[in-house]
Amino acid sequence: MAHLTYISGGCRSGKSNYAQKLAESLPGKRAYLATCPLIDEEMEQRIAHHQQQRSNQEWETIEAPLDLIAAIEQTSHFDVLLIDCLTLWINNLLYEAEQREESLTEQIIAEQCTELVNVCRKTNQTIIFVTNELGMGLVPADSISRLYRDCLGRCNQTIAKLADKAIFMVSGIPLILKQE
Repeated sequence: MAHLTYISGGCRSGKSNYAQKLAESLPGKRAYLATCPLIDEEMEQRIAHHQQQRSNQEWETIEAPLDLIAAIEQTSHFDVLLIDCLTLWINNLLYEAEQREESLTEQIIAEQCTELVNVCRKTNQTIIFVTNELGMGLVPADSISRLYRDCLGRCNQTIAKLADKAIFMVSGIPLILKQE
């Protein structure tokens, strides 16, 4: 049966490092599902740094900027999946919807996240979700930024509610919010 862990926190809270160490503490084959698109030189450096951190621990990296469900369905031969991160996945979904002149709502995001968890539950894997907590800051000044914050908040609520374990990272310290 699948075991789902949700890890959230602010920027530079230590969530990705914690998630990686957690995944590496578990037996079996590991895959890193990367949602980050390569958009500029600085992001390229960040990606290279993350890949270097995993280089000596037998990770396979799978690019999954949009279709996490397909990526999970294609990775059944792995024991541990680390999805980093939901924050960029929601960003990518919003961007693609905008390019197609479609709208994305909190309800659609909640449905997609529920479907994602349902697919995860059909596996025998440990799946670790990493995301940012954006709802603790100022209200964004423009409508697209507010939509992004709201959609990510709905995603986070949905995944956290359905996960077996939820962790909030603060200054590199994990706070256990839920453990079933």
